[in-house]
Amino acid sequence: MAEGEQAEGGKRSGFIKVKCPDCGNEQLMFWRTNTTVNCQACGGTLAVPTGGKAHLKGELVGVLE
Repeated sequence: MAEGEQAEGGKRSGFIKVKCPDCGNEQLMFWRTNTTVNCQACGGTLAVPTGGKAHLKGELVGVLE
């Protein structure tokens, strides 16, 4: 998926796997985060809160069900 795209399927919340645009590290995060999510490896920004689903700066790798 491209930067900032939302997952299809209409799931309202849950966990997703995001790939860091800076170092390629993949990590889990909550869709509806209320804080900025940073990469655990390099500290780069993965997602920023929007009041709903987070705006992804990294690539969405998958949605956990």
